[in-house]
Amino acid sequence: MESKSNSPKPERFRHIFVVSDATGHTCELVVKAALSQFDTSMAILHKVQYVRDIQQVKKAVKDASNVNGIVAFTLVSPELRKTMHQEGIRLAVPAIDIMGPILTRLTDLLEISPLALPGLFRHLDEDYFARIETIDFAVNHDDGAKPEELNLADLVLVGVSRTSKTPISIYLSYREYKVANVPIVLGFEPPHQLYEIDKNKIVAMTINPNRLQAIRMARLSRLKIHDIDSYSNIDRIEEEIKYSIQIFNKMGWIVIDVTSKSIEESSTLIMELIGKK
Repeated sequence: MESKSNSPKPERFRHIFVVSDATGHTCELVVKAALSQFDTSMAILHKVQYVRDIQQVKKAVKDASNVNGIVAFTLVSPELRKTMHQEGIRLAVPAIDIMGPILTRLTDLLEISPLALPGLFRHLDEDYFARIETIDFAVNHDDGAKPEELNLADLVLVGVSRTSKTPISIYLSYREYKVANVPIVLGFEPPHQLYEIDKNKIVAMTINPNRLQAIRMARLSRLKIHDIDSYSNIDRIEEEIKYSIQIFNKMGWIVIDVTSKSIEESSTLIMELIGKK
């Protein structure tokens, strides 16, 4: 009986050419996501960036053919996509169109043509990461946290507890503002850093005392907390608001009344007041 060979099988590397009319970041992300289901040590990625003409397409397919590779591509130009498919068939190189099918389908559904602007996906990525950065900033600088970094904020919201500082901060962070918020607490001086930054960056928020009492009582009810004297007592609330307004007036900060405004309305007003829409 013939004995089985125990020698390992020779490794077979596959070459994947990531071809794009821009940086190739979108295409690379998709390919890597798919490769995560396989032994990625067997795949070698080659990035071919800023492909803008037919000769570049033909060269990319030829290079892939020389190493028995495959091509994954994001090309927004219909002419370049067509050339890629034709060259792939001619040279027996598998060519995977990452964006073409969805662009075609959306064209049918929306009944409009795509912009066909190379690099647009990269700009969308940049917008996404910029938004993530501002959201992180709002979360990390909520409720007076990290006062030493207030100078890094585009906008600082101030006001007594439950004047919508946090939700407005998050809303504005989605508009790519770096927002911090600082509570005004009766009997306590705000952090000194608040007095050292440009006052035009600061928006102070006030509210009708009765409305604030209703908001605080509703919150206490949800949390099943019964200590109402120090938080929802109307006399105490009036003192808090009076104290906060004294600080606002002294510092010359912009003041808005959020009593009857939604988060969206307050946010829009703030953007208008600071001159950035």
